[in-house]
Amino acid sequence: MRHWIFLGSLAGMAATALGQPANNTAFELASLREDVRLLTQRVGELAMTVEQLNRENSSLQAKASQNYVTVDQLNKAVSDLNRSVQNSLADQKRDTLQQVAGQIERLGKQTNAALDALAKGQATRPAVQTEFKEDFPKQGVNYTVQAGDTLSGIAQKHNARLADITNANKISDPTRIRVGQTLFIPQR
Repeated sequence: MRHWIFLGSLAGMAATALGQPANNTAFELASLREDVRLLTQRVGELAMTVEQLNRENSSLQAKASQNYVTVDQLNKAVSDLNRSVQNSLADQKRDTLQQVAGQIERLGKQTNAALDALAKGQATRPAVQTEFKEDFPKQGVNYTVQAGDTLSGIAQKHNARLADITNANKISDPTRIRVGQTLFIPQR
């Protein structure tokens, strides 16, 4: 609307220049001054708005540079994180393998020690009897093996010969009697 006033003032000045009355010219000049004052005010407002927009733009750019990253920055960060995770996993794997290797070595030593002990025990055992004689007394008693019994102890307890008990019960390994097993004890 102000533009129309300014244009009207210019039209009035042109009419004056073309021979319009002078009293109309004073009015036109006053209108023209008002239009220039309003335009100056409007230009000032626009300048302030532009300045405010520039400040807001600078502020937004500053925030954007602080809060947002580029795709390249994200890719680099992800790559660095992947490298870190892979290194950590490799370290954990190496540590786990070292622990397992140590445990296997300890178990191997324990197994070898147990086998050595077993082998030494086998070397001191009496030979396993595979042939049994029938020359033992056919009369005797039945005895149920109790916890802690040994074949030699049972023979002493019943005043019997160890060979007669092993032959009568066909015991090939005298160290392998079981609790609850019933044995025939030949009596002389």
